Amino acid sequence: MSLRVLPAKSIFIAILCCLTVSLVRAQADYPFRDTKLSDDERIADLLRRLTLAEKVTLMSNAPKFDRLKLAFSGQVEGLHGLALGGPGGWGPRGRQPLPTTTFPQEKGLGNTWDTELLKKIGALEGQEARYYYQNPVYSFGGVVVRAENADLSRDPRWGRTEESMGEDPYLVGTMVVAFAKGLQGPDPKHWQAASLMKHFLANENEEKRDSSSSDFDERLFREYYSVPFRMGFEQGGSRAVMAAYNSWNGTPMMIHPVLKDVMIKEWGNDGLICTDGGALGLLITSHKTFPDKEKGSAAAVKAGINHFLDRYQDDLTKALKDGLVTEADMDAALKNLLRVYLRLGEMDPPGVDPYGKIGTETDGKLAPWDQASSRELVRKATDESIVLLKNENNTLPLDKSKLKTIAVIGPWTDQVLLDWYSGTPPYDVSILQGVLEAVGKGVKVLYADGSNVDEATALAKKADVVLAVVGNHPTCNAGWNQCPVPSNGKESVDRKTIVLEQEELVKQIFAANPHTIEVLRSSFPYAVVWSQQNLPAIVHMTLNSQEEGHGLADVLFGDYSPAGRLGQTWPTGDAQLLPMMDYNLLHGRTYMYSKEKPLYPFGYGRSYTTFAYEGLTLSAPKVNADGTVQVTVKVKNTGKRASDEVVQLYVQHLGSKVERPQIELEGFRRVHVEPGASQAVTMDLKPRDLAYWDADAHAWRVEKEPVRILAGGSSDKLPVQATLDVETSGEYKP
Repeated sequence: MSLRVLPAKSIFIAILCCLTVSLVRAQADYPFRDTKLSDDERIADLLRRLTLAEKVTLMSNAPKFDRLKLAFSGQVEGLHGLALGGPGGWGPRGRQPLPTTTFPQEKGLGNTWDTELLKKIGALEGQEARYYYQNPVYSFGGVVVRAENADLSRDPRWGRTEESMGEDPYLVGTMVVAFAKGLQGPDPKHWQAASLMKHFLANENEEKRDSSSSDFDERLFREYYSVPFRMGFEQGGSRAVMAAYNSWNGTPMMIHPVLKDVMIKEWGNDGLICTDGGALGLLITSHKTFPDKEKGSAAAVKAGINHFLDRYQDDLTKALKDGLVTEADMDAALKNLLRVYLRLGEMDPPGVDPYGKIGTETDGKLAPWDQASSRELVRKATDESIVLLKNENNTLPLDKSKLKTIAVIGPWTDQVLLDWYSGTPPYDVSILQGVLEAVGKGVKVLYADGSNVDEATALAKKADVVLAVVGNHPTCNAGWNQCPVPSNGKESVDRKTIVLEQEELVKQIFAANPHTIEVLRSSFPYAVVWSQQNLPAIVHMTLNSQEEGHGLADVLFGDYSPAGRLGQTWPTGDAQLLPMMDYNLLHGRTYMYSKEKPLYPFGYGRSYTTFAYEGLTLSAPKVNADGTVQVTVKVKNTGKRASDEVVQLYVQHLGSKVERPQIELEGFRRVHVEPGASQAVTMDLKPRDLAYWDADAHAWRVEKEPVRILAGGSSDKLPVQATLDVETSGEYKP
């Protein structure tokens, strides 16, 4: 028998074909990897293959099953950029923190009122999560991202106000939807990353949060506290959520019937529902709902929890053995969890996941956090987040050509301060650095941290203009559960006052130099009444952005016209605040129900130009309960600078039989308008926008009544309006 020698290329092709056939056969051994099957069939197949012990393990973070060649993603933090480092130590243990693109805090992102921006931020964050998770050099993190925070900041003393994008449910919900869409991507079948919203529900006090109860009726649940979460599920496509530590009306959220009855059955969250960190233990020790974690873990699974951020496996195993929970209960919860992993491509064969190459095939490109486009996006977000609170006699922007000396005075002005949920930025630009770069060598920049008042006032006297930079430290510059400064707060610590202690420093600087501009760099609203009454200009920005200094300089020196708008009311002082644990908005909380005149209203912010609202028209003067009407608002830039304007649309119910908000946001759009130009902005009003929750009928109800439609640039300045007649009433069902 003679042998024929094959060319090397033919041998390579033959080997490749054999490997391909082997791979296909291996895939065929596991139907859960067969993309031709339905999602339910794939999930059912995997559940049949898992042992009961493996099903218990599946509820842990980043579970692995070597015998099935399966490894599922863990969770990562991502409230304003992926966090794989930072003060919270979210990076790999024993290794250097991993750099990630770092944006302004959520409070700042909320102040942008820019949904397209949020979508881009989410997309970049999802890309970076994939890159680190799939790149073999790093192999760290995960693609289940804990973001966005859908909680509402009903009280400015809440220690985690920095994590909320605002007090209004429509504003926050719309921004959550935009972020989720960006993070997950356009394909509902394959996600770049999963958006895990937190904390469900009404987790808006820090002190005693592990045992407290947020008490309010079902109508407030439907119309206020749950709205951003519902929008995230129904409109944003999110299928992941974290249950809060607290109770609602006496029942801890991680075992509350609302998880199944509303979140799953009504809103369609057939996905991941996890506990907060350590919440199972707190269910026993703080809430004292059960005598042990065996009974607690069983109740959690039956309630819909399918992922524990706690030590639970021994207790849940014992609960199964003792019959407190069944394998069928486990399967019912786990099929939803697996649906998220399925969307992330982690049950697919190689080559199917459209995001599977991120981080594995870089094509010589820079990592996402090192790309110029990422830096530009952060700078844009920082620019857009800045709110001009006061600008008397056009003090701002500053003319660099007329300055010889500028003083920058304030604590940590030479640092970018990071919060507990921040990552580690690849670089950062402090306020001092940003000013130095902006003015160049022709202007002398003096600096003091303000700790020595005599030094600060001496520098102020030497300067043409003083930037007094004051505010809070995002971690209180102290250990866990400690905040030495009463007006400061963070996770685990609520603020004791909203009066800014550092305003005393500003008074001393202003006395030395009346050309003092206050830069309020803060995570929260402050009652800066004296500053508003006396200073020529005040600028507000949040913390944490790697482009902090550049963004502020852009605004101060006129390279960018500020257009940020407050997503939360700023009261005049502590006297305007209700008791911290009063969750009933109708007692006078938020712009919707408060009768007090605030320091700065919801939606407020100034600009370097002026805008005139030239009219508001409706597509029809009347509408039925099941109809939709288009509202068109025309706005004109009447100044000399191009700028963004945030067009805000509100409604007032003029004939409702139940108490309604005195005014309520129902639409907004951030638009760019050139000097002298006009722009028409059209927004839809739909039935749910006008409905209230009828608790007796357990349904949304649209009333027959006249509804006033108003528009403008702030909740307290709505110059154009029209009246819409709702001609029929009826239940509204989504």
